Amino acid sequence: MKYQAEIEIMPRKGLLDPQGKAVSQSFKNIGLDTISNARIGKFVTLEIEANSAEDAKKLADEATTKLLANLIMESYEVNIKEL
Repeated sequence: MKYQAEIEIMPRKGLLDPQGKAVSQSFKNIGLDTISNARIGKFVTLEIEANSAEDAKKLADEATTKLLANLIMESYEVNIKEL
């Protein structure tokens, strides 16, 4: 079966997020003072051929930990959908 993995990768809480800080400051500069604490991450989708959703999640986890995310600085969440 074919599955789609949706992977959200975000900077770990407590670590500096320079992109998020720059965006947060820019909101103030353009008059959007009520918006703050932006955090910038990555959103990745993968198509995975697997026997089950559980197997697809295992493959997505492996791809994320080996290639897509820096686990020292980032955390991630995987959601699997059947195609």
